[in-house]
This record gives sequence, C-alpha cells and structure tokens, in this order.
Amino acid sequence: MQMKTGVEQAVYALLLLSLLPDKAVLPGEAIGSRLGGSPTYMQKLLRRLVDAGLVQSSPGAKGGFRLKREPQAITVYDVYLAVEGRQSLFAPRGTLEDMLERPRKEGCSCRLSGLMDEAEASWRSILGRETIASLADSMCGGEYREEMNGLRLWVNNRSRKDEIA
Repeated sequence: MQMKTGVEQAVYALLLLSLLPDKAVLPGEAIGSRLGGSPTYMQKLLRRLVDAGLVQSSPGAKGGFRLKREPQAITVYDVYLAVEGRQSLFAPRGTLEDMLERPRKEGCSCRLSGLMDEAEASWRSILGRETIASLADSMCGGEYREEMNGLRLWVNNRSRKDEIA
C-alpha cells in the first residue's frame, strides 16, 4: 500500500490553517505555494477537505480557507478519509479459492483476510489518536520550534480578515 501524497499535503495544509489568527482565512494559492504542490491539485485537495467538513471556504477576491473544527478535533485519520475515502486497504480477490480450486464465495474468511482486517483496525486507531493540534504542539516544542515560529509569521502575513465571519 502506498498512500497518495495528497494525504501528507492535506495534513500540512490543515496545520497551516491551525496557525491562523481568529476570524482570518488563508488563500488557497498561499497554501499551495508554501507546500510546493500544483495549484490545481491543491484546490482539489482543499475542496475534499471542505466536503469532509474539516475546512470552510470563503469565496471571492478576499476569500480563503480556515478550519471548520478545532485542530484538536481533527485526526490524521479524518484527513486520510477526506483524501482517500473509506475503501478498505485489502480486498481479497479470490486467490485462495483459485489456488485450492474451490468456487469463490462472497466475503473471504481466510486467515490472511483476518490479518489484514486486524492490521487496518490498528492503523486506524493509531491515526485516529493523533490530531492536527498534537502534531502542531510537537513541532512547536520540538526540533522545529524556530521554523514553526517563522511559519506562524508567514501565515499571519498572508492571512486575510474573513469578511463573512
């Protein structure tokens, strides 16, 4: 399994938005340029985050994006779901039945399928306990402290007062 780069970019886009002053928005172009993504792909990612209820957008020339929920209420798993969707990581294709020359049945109950379900549940649990706020806190207090202070200034300088707020 390899996750799309969009999950990583979406997590860091939310981290940028968590640094915004109250009642401010950050333009999508600023987010895209800071994260180094293509502007069209970044707009697509931001739209998915809006659709998932993680981000809200303000239209117009003075518009932009801000978090819809508190950063401590947004898990990394929420971001994964917004970008990747709810499909299972493992979908049995009937290889066991082919190998054993047995007719295929709906819903494989083989050991491999059970292992994959258990691994996925563990993975969901781990991603579900880490939030945008906890990521930001660990970065602000850790080895990235200086860079995070600079990033906060960068966000403040590019934020706009939200006319709709």
